[in-house]
Amino acid sequence: MLNFKIEKSIQTPFPHYWEVCVGSCHAYTALREDYRQQLTKAHQELGFKYVRFHGLFDDEMSVCIENFDFNGQSQGITYNFGNIDNIIDFLLRIGMKPFLELGFMPTCLASSENKIFAYGGNNTMPKSDQAWEELIEKFITHIIARYGREEVESWFFEVWNEPNLPLFFAGTQKDYFHLYEITVKTAKQIDEKLQFGGPATSYNSWVPEMIAFCEQNNVPLDFISTHHYPTDDPLWQSGMDIEEFFKKTGGKKTDYHRGILKEMTSRTKKQAGKYPLYYTEWNVSAMLGDHIHDEPYAAAMVAKTLADNDGLVDGYSFWTFSDIFEEQSQKPGEFHGGFGLQTVDGIEKPVYRIFEIFHQLGTSRVKVTADQEKTAEVLATRKANDLQLVVYNHNVPSGKIQTEKVAIDLASSQSDTCLVQRIDDDHANPIKEWVKMGSPEYLKQDEVEQLKQAALLQNEQLTISDGRLELEMPPHSCAFVTVNNYFN
Repeated sequence: MLNFKIEKSIQTPFPHYWEVCVGSCHAYTALREDYRQQLTKAHQELGFKYVRFHGLFDDEMSVCIENFDFNGQSQGITYNFGNIDNIIDFLLRIGMKPFLELGFMPTCLASSENKIFAYGGNNTMPKSDQAWEELIEKFITHIIARYGREEVESWFFEVWNEPNLPLFFAGTQKDYFHLYEITVKTAKQIDEKLQFGGPATSYNSWVPEMIAFCEQNNVPLDFISTHHYPTDDPLWQSGMDIEEFFKKTGGKKTDYHRGILKEMTSRTKKQAGKYPLYYTEWNVSAMLGDHIHDEPYAAAMVAKTLADNDGLVDGYSFWTFSDIFEEQSQKPGEFHGGFGLQTVDGIEKPVYRIFEIFHQLGTSRVKVTADQEKTAEVLATRKANDLQLVVYNHNVPSGKIQTEKVAIDLASSQSDTCLVQRIDDDHANPIKEWVKMGSPEYLKQDEVEQLKQAALLQNEQLTISDGRLELEMPPHSCAFVTVNNYFN
């Protein structure tokens, strides 16, 4: 039996930092109706305020159009921000804002023809500084004219995505810092209050170097942004070679140790120093096709991670809100190990439900003490006069884990019952129902509705006996307990 005690008089602020932003696939998908329905739902039910995506300037967005005559001679470039306006108008209409990642390179401005992903983002530097600066100047001028300075000043701007990875950026660190410098200086000449940050790197990289460059060269830097995933350590050890990574880990896509994301975040927080720190990508695995994304495992790991990183970050943007995701083309199958909180048909995964639970939490964290360290832990918050408990049992896939019996000493509780909602193999776990269906690759509408029912949180009553609450926590499970009027 694991014993926990609620120290009701010891409370600290608990800001919902994970709700600042959420990630999505490339910008063009934000023109899709199903994308918009799923994002609206995630905003309303999970509280996300900003959304971030790649490919704002991709050719498919028609931002830069080079005009040619009948002899193939260039007649100059036409700029068109209509698709971007359509997306931003939608975000503002539903009460969200954009976290704008400026990239990739439009073909007509690019120094080379390198294309990545199914949608063809160009990962090269501009053919000239002037060409890129002109795009930035026209874009910033346009959005300020359309939305107003005060509104645009409330947005966030990053330059590029993961420039430390050759896949995303066909340049050096020096090239990236130069691109950041000319971008931010061009934008700040128009409005110095715009919020710009970076380096938007993978694996918590380049943070000290970014700060040193900006401070030594008088380049504006308003915040630090970076990314991490728990699989980053073994993946980097393999030289970012996916096949080599699988060989070294014996085919285990998730070979890491418990609490790794907090370790990474703590280190980066120290490096960031005085600058606000935003993680603009994270998830329980960096591998598309890793089925832990779809399973209760993801909910338990997210619960631990959000509890652990309290006080370390200003924003923590989960990647992504939906399996509408086209980097390697849209993957077939309802549960295919996609990054999303929802499947392509909008079925809520267990990880969606843990974000729903965390959205309901109060903004005061109540201290919890434990008599020993195990894989099960308890997070407590106060909301009005109610006590809320998130109990989770998490270990990494290669670690040992078992069902844990948990006892929580509520001391002065006046209630003899409480409400509990569970996420585990048998609760809020639609993939189990999908397997029972025969794992159909394509769903009919009645099957979608059946799986949505299986994804719902269910209410149960638990007895509180002599101020003590007991519950069993299976491996990779979560429980959300509400004790009404506890603080009366």
